[in-house]
Amino acid sequence: MTQSKQKRFILRTVILTVLAAAIIYTIYSNATKERTQILGVGDEAPDFTLEDLNGDEHRLSDYKGQGVFLNFWGTWCKPCAKEMPAMNNQYAEFKDQGVQILAINIAQSNFEVQKFANQYGLDFPVVLDRTKSVMHTYNVDPLPTTILVNPEGKIERIITGEMTEQDIATFMEQIKPE
Repeated sequence: MTQSKQKRFILRTVILTVLAAAIIYTIYSNATKERTQILGVGDEAPDFTLEDLNGDEHRLSDYKGQGVFLNFWGTWCKPCAKEMPAMNNQYAEFKDQGVQILAINIAQSNFEVQKFANQYGLDFPVVLDRTKSVMHTYNVDPLPTTILVNPEGKIERIITGEMTEQDIATFMEQIKPE
């Protein structure tokens, strides 16, 4: 075998080995990955428990009978920051009418989240999804995403992107207990 034929043989063998490895990896990862059910309007909202900045636990099922405004956000997210004051205003209007807000921060430090909550004077519970497990359960992408849960515990609506104060008031009205 000439030297150039030997080089081509080695190159082809390497390429085939890499392709085979890629195919095996793809098959393996698809066969073993956890199947996540996509949630939709009308589905039961999966229960979860998260801690707030004071270490108190908040369980979604504890709010059964009330409308729950689940807002997934991050301190670095500019649209999130823009809608927080409006959410706080509407929380003041709707909390005594049976509508709660759970602002679910995605995997940031207590310090960052506390600084943000203080800066905006947030009165509603801010809970921390340290492992992103709730974010993954609810298939949240992008931030902000808001999921409206009606008093029966079903998903009423899924909103992605920034909301105006009027939007927030309308959405809270939709999940208010009768």
